[in-house]
Amino acid sequence: MVSKVLVANRGEIACRILRACSEAGIGSVAICAPNDQGSLFTELADEVVLLEGESIGETYLDQAQIIAAAQSTGADAIHPGFGFLSERAEFARHVSANGLIWIGPSPEAIDQMGDKMTARQTMRAAGVPVIPGEEVEEVDEAKTLEALREAAQRVGYPLLLKASSGGGGKGMRAVHDPADFDQAASAAQREAIAAFGDGRIYIERLLTGSKHIEIQVLADRHGRTIHLGERECSVQRRHQKVFEEAPGPTMTPELRDAMGQAAVAAAQAVDYEGAGTVEFLLAASGEFFFLEMNTRIQVEHPVTELVTGVDIVREQLRIANGEPMSCGDLMIRGHAIEVRLYAEDAANNFLPAIGPLAVFRPPEGPGIRLDTGVREGDDVTPNYDPMLAKLIVWAPSRIEALQKMRRALDEFVILGTTTNVEFLRDLCDAQPVIDGSTTTTTIDTLWPKGWNPPHDLTLEDASLLVAAGAETLGLHLQQRVGSQEGVVGPASPFATLNRRYP
Repeated sequence: MVSKVLVANRGEIACRILRACSEAGIGSVAICAPNDQGSLFTELADEVVLLEGESIGETYLDQAQIIAAAQSTGADAIHPGFGFLSERAEFARHVSANGLIWIGPSPEAIDQMGDKMTARQTMRAAGVPVIPGEEVEEVDEAKTLEALREAAQRVGYPLLLKASSGGGGKGMRAVHDPADFDQAASAAQREAIAAFGDGRIYIERLLTGSKHIEIQVLADRHGRTIHLGERECSVQRRHQKVFEEAPGPTMTPELRDAMGQAAVAAAQAVDYEGAGTVEFLLAASGEFFFLEMNTRIQVEHPVTELVTGVDIVREQLRIANGEPMSCGDLMIRGHAIEVRLYAEDAANNFLPAIGPLAVFRPPEGPGIRLDTGVREGDDVTPNYDPMLAKLIVWAPSRIEALQKMRRALDEFVILGTTTNVEFLRDLCDAQPVIDGSTTTTTIDTLWPKGWNPPHDLTLEDASLLVAAGAETLGLHLQQRVGSQEGVVGPASPFATLNRRYP
């Protein structure tokens, strides 16, 4: 029985899991790197273990130290969240070998789905449609390149080179011309080795104008595997999702049923247990193809929770405890949208940004949810992923959900560091988003030369804030201007502050 869970993660997902444990009456332990002391997630745990070391490798990726932390606090289970060690089969084995409960699928399932080439072969055998392509299993470097060239000719151009152990766009290259193949293959292999320690790559046909659709699945130990419908995650920058919604705006009941059955078949093919996500590409022709399976909780799980009423993290805890899942037949109610707020400069190729969260004032109101691990006064550092929060809205219809998201972004005030709030606001006004015709190339199509904000908040604007009575904010902005050449951020926060402090 699960009585105390150690959360092997940090930030907003650690907060999400710790709160679920509290609601379930389960004890909780947080682990904390020295530079995370005092973070929000550490205050939500019943106990906190300070890890030794400085780098991520020495702290949140140190399997032995995390296991020792669980043992020293009497935790009987470990929840890995997403990222870090969540899809490391050896960590799952290490957890189980030490008598602890692993809140996730079996190491074997992680292995099968984590290796993209193996996953494709497994899906073919299970009757799940996969993107046309070929896997190359050569060891000799020269022979591998020759085998890849020959496979490319059979698959046809344009094509996509992908790392077998990849994710997040690393080790991936699009090739439109055979003359560019060798260079692209070498670059993809080098990047794959650097990122994953595995240089194996395979080839897929490049499907243009496709939608990225994923199906949430749950499976317990009582022989039940279900799906909770789809999320559309087509709007991406550099293969990273920024806008997600459920249900998919162009999904039909027939297509949902077909993709849902394929996702369930995929999970059953590897004897899956717990929460997972099967990702598909939906071609313009209406055909769909298996892309990959993420053997963990997803960043975008809240939109599914809001339209189904299922608490996915609570279900993970129940399943790990050997209980049957509590959710019944799929029922979708209303529409949910999530955007990812990053500390990044959207006008400068989305480069990460740092700085203090001098002002962090989220929107409020019915149907608004914020999943975050930060608060006003925290510092954004280069040590971790720059995602600050996930802003999620729910409304009875998609039109109303978009309207609510626009209002929420207008009211969201973040000052002290550069963020993508204004970019997200522009995205909500883009025609492909409004009419639901988004594809994986939408951002590049909308802004082929890159996105630029309409205006910057300047020293003059800061002075206006002081004159308007918002002295604390205005003085802070004046101080920030001195170190940022007169520019402190997008104009939209100023407009919001001006309304708030007339």
